[in-house]
Amino acid sequence: MRELPIKSRGTRCIAFRQGGGNSRVEPGKARTVANGRRQRDESGQPWALLALVVLIGLNLRPFLTGPGPLLATIRADTGLGYGGIALLTLLPMFLMGVGAFVAPGIQGRLGTRRGMLVALLVLTLGSLLRLVVPDGISLIATAALCGAGVAFIQAAFPGIIKQNFTGKMSQVTGLYSAMIMGGGAVGAQLTASIAARGGDWRVALAWLALPAAIALFVAWRSLAESGVSSPDRALVARLLRRRRTWLLMAAFGLVNGGYSSVVAWLAPYIQTQGWGVAESGSLVAAMAVAQAISALGLPMLAARYRDRRPWLCATLGMQAAGFAGLAFLPTQAPVVWTALCGAGLGGSFALALVTALDHLPRPEEAGALTALMQGGGFLLAALAPLAMALLHGWTGSFASGWVMHLVFIAVTFFLYLRLDPVRYADAMAADRTVERRTAEPART
Repeated sequence: MRELPIKSRGTRCIAFRQGGGNSRVEPGKARTVANGRRQRDESGQPWALLALVVLIGLNLRPFLTGPGPLLATIRADTGLGYGGIALLTLLPMFLMGVGAFVAPGIQGRLGTRRGMLVALLVLTLGSLLRLVVPDGISLIATAALCGAGVAFIQAAFPGIIKQNFTGKMSQVTGLYSAMIMGGGAVGAQLTASIAARGGDWRVALAWLALPAAIALFVAWRSLAESGVSSPDRALVARLLRRRRTWLLMAAFGLVNGGYSSVVAWLAPYIQTQGWGVAESGSLVAAMAVAQAISALGLPMLAARYRDRRPWLCATLGMQAAGFAGLAFLPTQAPVVWTALCGAGLGGSFALALVTALDHLPRPEEAGALTALMQGGGFLLAALAPLAMALLHGWTGSFASGWVMHLVFIAVTFFLYLRLDPVRYADAMAADRTVERRTAEPART
């Protein structure tokens, strides 16, 4: 029978109804056109989608970077020790990791649009409630609330990007990553500036609810229900049986452990070198700007090359130079070391997303793999700030923590060497070979 194309209301996919009649196609099960065969621009609003990518990206990191320049004041006011301060980064990163595994089920129940709106609302409330937190425990709870909202967004959004920007996936992913890093700069600079003008740290942190509320409003007005169906449990189970999934998780986690440590401890570390609150906030912001530039530029430069490994290794080189400078020559050129760290971390984050999406052609499969990479990676990255706090307690200096990240970079280098695009199909089909072998009857 002839298949008649129909548009699912409010979606950006093409559904098909077989044989006409009154048969109904569930929007979540609509068949999508993959592999770049057709761009999904039925709504005629590609710029609205790009604006939404920018707004959402800008709101995923300020709640993490904002407290950094204010930690001395927060510690004095709340009595939090270094372990408690580490939880402001550790707990949200942990929830981002868990969220990657939980988000598909929530996405299946609520739908992508409703799930995104709820997540943005949770993020807005988490920042707004910091205006009235009475103690350190309450502050940590708001960090967890923000982390829960971001967890769903990070799990769902890469698949949406792959579906709607098939022909420009690398570039739009780079834009999304750059906005994430740029948002980190906004958070650090805004809170430090408000505090420098005599504002209370609670007020400074609560201001971060405003851009989140704007993103929520724009998403409510313009975000359509995505045609990307949430991955079923069988797909997730298949992906978890593949060694490549775990390799991507490990590499992503080791690199982003560097980001979580920089966000948590760069400002306190540089303040021990004689810098003030405003100056340390500007340094964190400069790091985030370097991240944003690298996250936007490197995927564009790498887009014409199928093999991303040279570019990934270049980001590791920048990180190594930056962390070595912070560890051994912190007072010589801190802006240079911080910028190198930022450029390496931002470029690596963006290229890791692109590389994961490259592994599978279908948006729902690629989105699931990317979500798992982020999930396992963020669980691993969440431990880095705590490890640095422990090392600080043992050695009395943060320098030992930067050396720890040099070791992580060396390990990641050997993991990146295994990401040969020629072997993507074999790596992602490995478990099917095992399944076929186990399904064959034993021969005598």
